[in-house]
Amino acid sequence: GFLGLFLARLGRSLFHPTEFRLTALVHHCQEVGVKAVPIVALMAFLIGVVLAFQGSTQLRQFGAEVFVVDLIAVSILRELGILLTAIIVAGRTASAFTAAIGSMKMREEIDAMRTLGIDPAAALIVPRVLALLLMLPILGMIANAAGLLGGGLMSWVELGISPAMFQSRLIEGTDVSHLMVGMIKAPFFAIVIGIVGCHAGMQVGNNAESLGQKTSAAVVTAIFSVIVIDALFSIFFAEVGI
Repeated sequence: GFLGLFLARLGRSLFHPTEFRLTALVHHCQEVGVKAVPIVALMAFLIGVVLAFQGSTQLRQFGAEVFVVDLIAVSILRELGILLTAIIVAGRTASAFTAAIGSMKMREEIDAMRTLGIDPAAALIVPRVLALLLMLPILGMIANAAGLLGGGLMSWVELGISPAMFQSRLIEGTDVSHLMVGMIKAPFFAIVIGIVGCHAGMQVGNNAESLGQKTSAAVVTAIFSVIVIDALFSIFFAEVGI
């Protein structure tokens, strides 16, 4: 129901551009996107380092150290880059959405908005979810780049694979389809995280205990939903042979 409400208000904004809150969209893009760049990049960099280290340890037993580049590239571009980015965004953004909207609901600001003729869905939900839709793919690309950088650095230190060799092996052995498989998931993750966070905020009661419960529930639900969607995509791509 909340997804339908978002799509309806988004469609209305397209036909009535003057009602669209561009300032709110830019603000939320900064909050959910720009401010998340350091933690997302650091997380992806460390994941790349760990993958390179663990992969080199195992592949060295078979004399196949050079394939660590393929391991890092496929793992990060196809799965880990966008998945871990979505989990981090779900943790910091779903909770923020729930807390912000829930606090407004506790102070009866949402009822006041309705009294003034302002649609809460158009004013609160559309800018937040749309900001996630715009920023999550960008964060995913940053995570992919940081993960490959971390993996390349660790491969150089641990295996002696120079950056030039890493780059040539990456280009030769990795198809662009792996990147596309990962990035296709980003809009679905963004919509789920945004809708879950906003919906939980609108369910907050008139006490602080309810706000805490709904914020915790939003984070758990968003992360669980992201993992379920990723699993469904993995099964789908396996079935169609991508």
